[in-house]
Amino acid sequence: MISEGLKTVRANDAAGFCCCRFLLCASGECVKVFSTSTEECIHDLQGHTDLVTGVLLRPSNHLQVYSCSIDGTVRLWDFTDGILIKVRVDSGCFFHTLALSTSSQFVCATEKLFQLVAVHLPQSGDQLVESRELSAVLSNVSSNPADIAFGRGVCTPFSLKEDNKKGGLNTFTCVACHPKDDCIATGHGDGKIRLWRNFNHKKEYTYSTLHWHHNAVSSLCFTPEGTNLLSGGVESVLVQWRYNQESQRDFLPRLGAAITHIAVSPDGALFCTSHSDNKITIIQSCVKVSAVIQGLVKGESVQTDLIVDPRSKALVLNGKPGHLQFYSLQRDKLLYNLDIVQQEYIHELGLEQFEVVKAAFDASGTWLATVEERKQKSAELEVNLKLWAFDEQTQSFVLNTTISAPHEARITAMCFRQATDSQTTMLVSTSKDGHFKAWHLGDISKKQVMYEGPSWSCDFVGTYHGLVPECCCFSADSSLLAVSFQEVVTVWSPTSWELLTTLSQPPGAIRDLCFGRLSCSKYLLGTTAKNLLCCWNLLTCSLEWSTSMDISLLLADPLSENMAAFCCQAGCTDLFVFKPSEPRPLFSHKAVCSGTVTRAVFAPREKMLDSCEENSQWLNRSQLHFLTQYMDLMTFTTKAEDDRLMASSKQLVIDDSVAMTPFYLLLGKHRHQQQENQDPMSSLSAERTPLPQSSVAIKELLQTPAHVLPSTSFLCSMFVQSLLISVTDLSERHYPQMEKTWNSGNQQHLFQENPDDHQMICRLHLPQLRSICT
Repeated sequence: MISEGLKTVRANDAAGFCCCRFLLCASGECVKVFSTSTEECIHDLQGHTDLVTGVLLRPSNHLQVYSCSIDGTVRLWDFTDGILIKVRVDSGCFFHTLALSTSSQFVCATEKLFQLVAVHLPQSGDQLVESRELSAVLSNVSSNPADIAFGRGVCTPFSLKEDNKKGGLNTFTCVACHPKDDCIATGHGDGKIRLWRNFNHKKEYTYSTLHWHHNAVSSLCFTPEGTNLLSGGVESVLVQWRYNQESQRDFLPRLGAAITHIAVSPDGALFCTSHSDNKITIIQSCVKVSAVIQGLVKGESVQTDLIVDPRSKALVLNGKPGHLQFYSLQRDKLLYNLDIVQQEYIHELGLEQFEVVKAAFDASGTWLATVEERKQKSAELEVNLKLWAFDEQTQSFVLNTTISAPHEARITAMCFRQATDSQTTMLVSTSKDGHFKAWHLGDISKKQVMYEGPSWSCDFVGTYHGLVPECCCFSADSSLLAVSFQEVVTVWSPTSWELLTTLSQPPGAIRDLCFGRLSCSKYLLGTTAKNLLCCWNLLTCSLEWSTSMDISLLLADPLSENMAAFCCQAGCTDLFVFKPSEPRPLFSHKAVCSGTVTRAVFAPREKMLDSCEENSQWLNRSQLHFLTQYMDLMTFTTKAEDDRLMASSKQLVIDDSVAMTPFYLLLGKHRHQQQENQDPMSSLSAERTPLPQSSVAIKELLQTPAHVLPSTSFLCSMFVQSLLISVTDLSERHYPQMEKTWNSGNQQHLFQENPDDHQMICRLHLPQLRSICT
């Protein structure tokens, strides 16, 4: 069994409040606990082995929460401490949402069809409990959690035609139950909201209609007292309707992305909206946004490569429309978005807008190059190449040069040359127009005085027999430039722009090009559309080796000789890690994900790993991250990393001088003594002094119920007295000579010879007081 483990960064699927201080969120295979004030993730409740689909507070204890998953288990957590309390297993069920009653747990489960079932929760003291008492309640239930709500009363079916006479879509999109009245709110595909009443009576049900949304209503939620109804949709606006006064409504606009889920805190003071871009917004009673929890910005697709900012070590890729996001992999947090297009995004179907399709950093992170394009109907493709300079003062990138129409067709690839002492920074771009261009940073001395700094201009244009270039890359020392023209690889000198050689290979257009690194820098590797992986030796200008593989993505680790190849077959993707000098794989992993891997990157580690297993050595310097076609960001971790993370989450550090109290035992183990050869006085100050076992004050505090304790002022004198240790006892244990001097009556002489002794004796009592008070 391999030592690596796959970890996934998924969207924050749904969120719910546990109180005004904490927010629970189902995220991938775990449940995250966020602070509503600091926006920080406090706990990751990990234990499920598949997608978590629902979270719900335990009605009898609001410090505990249930989570359900497609793995067929329901888990009970103490979310304040991050402790798993109990696991309930139901054979044959995949859970999609849940709600609790006094004796049953209602879930939407599936084997072949989705249905609503009631699961009896047996009373047991065991941590793992299996429940087999299932009873079907309703069949043909939607798998969307927004389409399921639990209220009071009996089940009464009612229906609408799919389309009405005016062309509106009556399709149900979401539902919410009023907490007190017999009223159900439903959202529909045409943007209307219907309030259903009288369905629990003998007469026919009735409904009234509310309409503001111009598109489908995605989520509905009543406040705890039922005085307001919240709704959201693609407009990025939270609408608050007054119950029984629906003509009065409040709006909170410009929330940034389509609303997918709404939750309300138990006291109704805070609202929460989750959005299609993997963001959670915490709102104070529909008045103002108080906090924003932003994960990896989720979009329909990622058109840029996954790249790493050399300065911040952040992962950079497409973010909000027209933006690049800088995402910290170490902190699992979005740092900021960089506006590339610098135009207001308007949500309208059929409206074509500029999109960021390419991005690249130079080796030092001083320059960022971006490509944006827009395709209009019955119009030519618009392309802009932008060069951004890093500003030390603002710690962000500032636009330096904009080049309109840098090529006559779409740009297929671009890369930077690493600047050296004798060479300046250079950018190379390839295009469908059959040309590759070298862009050079100009000399500030040759510019006009009004110019604030150097700008970029075209320095060279290259072609090869009218073929179309598809990809390009520089060697590790920037002395060679490789450009593929369909089935031919050309190698150029960037200093003289001389065509040095061409490399031939079996038929098939080149899809990826990578130079080897370090000891393998003499090799150039490429993948073809004919399912071949080829390795050329640049010293002999010949094909070193080749193998038949359907490689969807090939990339090199910049800090080692290792290369990674993702191979797609049978609907899954396999990973192979190898060195160009040794075609035998160093590591392989079958079926790392379903579907294809669209983007990948080696991210350098902050600190090199030193205790990896043999088959994990390729992860010592860099960590491999890859993006699936389902927009899941995944990575490999070693067993040693997982063990350290688990140990650090359970370990608390405390000062050595803290006394051995019940509080000390609760906080964790202390650190070992670091210094050696200490004198008796210094060792005395670091030694723990246990409290008297028969202390009445301590027993009074720890054993008496809190609601019957006397006032603090009454216990204070007895408490402080119990912490004091007599000087006589101390001197008998540690200072026989001091005792002799003290008993002889020469106390003044004692303190003259040892002026710090009295202070040390006093300080010995302070750690005990500090340990109790904290």
